[in-house]
Amino acid sequence: MRVRIEPTGVPRAFDDHAPSYDTLVGRNPGYHEHLRRSAERLRPTGPRLLDLGCGTGASTAALLAAHPDAEITAVDGSAEMLAVARGKRWPDRVRFVHSRLEELEEQGPFDGILAAYLVRNLADPDGGLRTIHDLLAPGAPVAVHEYSVADSLPAKAVWTAVSWGIIIPMGKRATGSADLYRYLWRSVLDFDGAAALSARMRSAGFADVRVEPMTGWQRGIVHTFLGQRVDPGGSGSSSG
Repeated sequence: MRVRIEPTGVPRAFDDHAPSYDTLVGRNPGYHEHLRRSAERLRPTGPRLLDLGCGTGASTAALLAAHPDAEITAVDGSAEMLAVARGKRWPDRVRFVHSRLEELEEQGPFDGILAAYLVRNLADPDGGLRTIHDLLAPGAPVAVHEYSVADSLPAKAVWTAVSWGIIIPMGKRATGSADLYRYLWRSVLDFDGAAALSARMRSAGFADVRVEPMTGWQRGIVHTFLGQRVDPGGSGSSSG
């Protein structure tokens, strides 16, 4: 029986798929390289970094590779994904926290935030972006690593072809269920285009918002959305 996953059920769905997740994403050409690229594009103002939606730790590893001296707090709403992440070897300056975004108010401020494949899965993306903004120290940056195809018919077509030709059947073979991967396909098609997500970020208070592309088959599909919290004593502006 097919189950339609909604944003509020995403952490539970990832719980069910955690054991096979690393194997599946490892077969995606460019997955880890693109996470590292977004992590490198993040230019933190200090060592204290937040990895939002860390999953099994792929984005955490990307942050650590790009910023080897960082103190990283890695957060996810899926307990089973975090269990896989915690089972890997990490330096002492990396810690994992089981939490939803809206429960993190006491954790900040951070000198930089990477949010990979997170905003699209939030029930309230506008509220989530405001929370991310408020978790940053003044002048600190965010890198939102996210799918966004709504502005491009070719990108939509490629995404659908890859989803139904590779991702969905591969996910079903690995786990016995394609529900999460059908949700992934649908959620990407339903999500903001690059212009709309950039506008959301500006509305949430981010300054200097800009979009950087990826390479390979995900060019036009996955992007890095960059912005920063305004520093009242600096030169940041709310335009972009």
